[in-house]
Amino acid sequence: MHRIGRIALFLSACSAAVWAQSTPPMGMPARMVVTTGHFYGHPAPMLTKDDLTVTQSYQPLPVTDLVPLRGDRADLKLFLLVDNCSNCEIGSQFDELRKFIGSQPATTSIGVAYIQDGQLKIGEPPTRTRERTIQALSVPAGSKPTSPFTALRDLIKGWEQDSSRHAVLMISNGIDPARTEGRADPAAEAAIEAAQRAGVIVYVIYHPSANWVTVNPSQIDSGQVQLAHVALETGGEAYFLTFGPLRSFAPFLSDIADHLANQYLLEFLARPSETPGALVDVTVKSKNPDVEVTASGKVWVAGRTGTD
Repeated sequence: MHRIGRIALFLSACSAAVWAQSTPPMGMPARMVVTTGHFYGHPAPMLTKDDLTVTQSYQPLPVTDLVPLRGDRADLKLFLLVDNCSNCEIGSQFDELRKFIGSQPATTSIGVAYIQDGQLKIGEPPTRTRERTIQALSVPAGSKPTSPFTALRDLIKGWEQDSSRHAVLMISNGIDPARTEGRADPAAEAAIEAAQRAGVIVYVIYHPSANWVTVNPSQIDSGQVQLAHVALETGGEAYFLTFGPLRSFAPFLSDIADHLANQYLLEFLARPSETPGALVDVTVKSKNPDVEVTASGKVWVAGRTGTD
């Protein structure tokens, strides 16, 4: 009997192992665009789903697919969002921006929008006709200082979602004159939430207003911090060097183009939220220390649909 019992126990363990291998892992499907970059002339490595780890509350999640967004999957819609308050010595930089528009792949649709006195103004919806985008692009002439993040939120919320990637390149000083020092910026947080829910990546180039020399340095610093915060939380990057204007946008535009050319659609199974749907914290990392991966800090996950 003792030998028979051991055989039965062995067969039971084998059956459990087979069942575990044949049963898909539990979780709610989630997806986000992730970016690799900073290869500086070296060919970008092609990643597979086994090259990344995804965690939620420090617990690993099953990665189900990693699709390179290239070739017939390269479709991108990019909005240039220009803050008219950021109007300091910007002529040559805008020539560089026009060249950037003209150099983008044919699969990229580019639109232009403006922040005028805190309000969103659409100059040209995303189009693959480069001449229309370039004609709609004009140098900022100045406007009433106000939070640029409300307009960013409105742009994202009004943007029709589809199967294309969506990204925003915002040129702004990031300053909200009404913001209370030492507290989170509600407008920036609202823009982050809108971008994370919609899967929109935000890139930011800092550019000051013409009177930046007389502006309180703490306001400029706060604006740059908020710009970096929005970019980081949405999976993008922010570019600035000092409180003054950048001498050239070109190296930063080149870096953004490199990022946009090295993106993947990451699919994984997340633990469902207890509510009908929620943004949950996730962390995406590369197993290869030589490959940098940037991704949104949160992903939208559907809630439970029934009793467990």
